[in-house]
Amino acid sequence: MSTTKWKKMLPVVLTAALSVPGAAEAAPSAASTLLRPNTHGKSLTTPVAWGAYGNVVFAGVGGTWDAPYSSEADGAALLGAGFGDPEKGIGIHAALVSLDLDEWEEYSMNIHAFRQLNECTAIGAGVESVMLTEGGDAEESFYLVGSHQATKNLHLSIGVGSNRFGEKSDADVADGHDRYGSYVFGSVAYELFDEFNAIVDWNGLNLNAGISKTFHVENIPLAVTVGAADLTDNSGDEVRFIFGLGTGFKI
Repeated sequence: MSTTKWKKMLPVVLTAALSVPGAAEAAPSAASTLLRPNTHGKSLTTPVAWGAYGNVVFAGVGGTWDAPYSSEADGAALLGAGFGDPEKGIGIHAALVSLDLDEWEEYSMNIHAFRQLNECTAIGAGVESVMLTEGGDAEESFYLVGSHQATKNLHLSIGVGSNRFGEKSDADVADGHDRYGSYVFGSVAYELFDEFNAIVDWNGLNLNAGISKTFHVENIPLAVTVGAADLTDNSGDEVRFIFGLGTGFKI
């Protein structure tokens, strides 16, 4: 698989992994009586404030078909863990990411810290694409994000970030696109029929849409996220299929 455009696909992997009940919603407060974010994915290509915590281990894999400006698919995989307590202090999760599923020679790290302000609202900050090996074309991207459950079904997130949230690739510029995007990102996730989330997100460069659902297979959670990326002509060369699969458990 090509790794030249992995940075625009990678967030789908992490989103799926953090969607599972054992990861993103681990160790809820005993005082929880009102709204609480559901266990389905809440974005496609952007961070949300909610994350893994409470001694949770999570894993995921995802990809895009085709990669931007390529006739090949691209993919990545991750393994991570979440610690702390965002209701009493800070929750932190970190993920080791494999960027090369052919040779398994390129790795990076993502780190996210967050605080639960109340039942419905959280704030978070993090960094993506901290390269641990040679190779890969992405620079570190820092971000701040806030997430809020507005109603029983509606989840909203908005944030600002650097690099991947506002700087397009050389291929985009060569194709006639402007160099810079908005550096502002956001997502809207709405639960339909008490079964899955319909999601739209803007990652600072382009618009994406899809769905996410968490299944349980013999009490093992499996989050599935699928969607279409680059829906406008603001970046990329065509609409792409994206997917992510994730699972997690508490230790």
